[in-house]
Amino acid sequence: MDIEKQLSKEALDAMRRKVTRFGMAYKFALEEISTKVRILQEEFRLVHDYNPIEHVNTRVKSAESLIRKVQRKDLPWSLDVIQENIKDIAGIRIVSSFESDIYRIAEMIQAQSDVEVIEVKDYIKNPKPNGYKSLHIIVKIPVFMSDRVTDVYVEMQIRTIAMEFWASLEHKIYYKYDKQIPEHLTNQLKEAADSVSDLDRKMEQINHEINILKESDTAGEHENIVFNPRELMIKMINNNITE
Repeated sequence: MDIEKQLSKEALDAMRRKVTRFGMAYKFALEEISTKVRILQEEFRLVHDYNPIEHVNTRVKSAESLIRKVQRKDLPWSLDVIQENIKDIAGIRIVSSFESDIYRIAEMIQAQSDVEVIEVKDYIKNPKPNGYKSLHIIVKIPVFMSDRVTDVYVEMQIRTIAMEFWASLEHKIYYKYDKQIPEHLTNQLKEAADSVSDLDRKMEQINHEINILKESDTAGEHENIVFNPRELMIKMINNNITE
């Protein structure tokens, strides 16, 4: 029998509202965490003249994917149970320039008072057997509705551009072969992951050396000001700065 015939109009309307609120909570949670990330991007650009975040993607798990996960976990069909037990329905992926930026971004977001850290999985220090690397953090975000506050889980994934490139290709291959990747491709993917790690290390070292040179140039500029008082005085006079 059709479910709509089993339920009264009032009960059906109540169920629709609950399902709608369920989906809205994850949408709003992603908007909140995205706003936090945009603020960090803008602050770094203006204050530090540097942006550690290359780009950001968000997604809410599709109904089909959620149903498969509920069945795999053998959970009852209760929105409250699903919300409490499946913590990656809402996801945000932050792609950084360098590996060191990953931990800097994670620390800044976790330090915010309305972000509760639930779980951290560091696949950078402890990569998966296939070579996958990324920092995964489950956080809980309060979403303020008109009549309630709902705490929503969001999964954050933070990785470098190189890690993102490898993960994207691995994901396509994974589903192309229906999750049964031939062994020779698995070995090649692991080799590629190792190459990606080497590339990240090299780029990190280059960036470190550039920063040292930049600091040296800045120090030289400061020396010119400190050890050339005549030049400083002339500049002050030219700009009509007097005691």
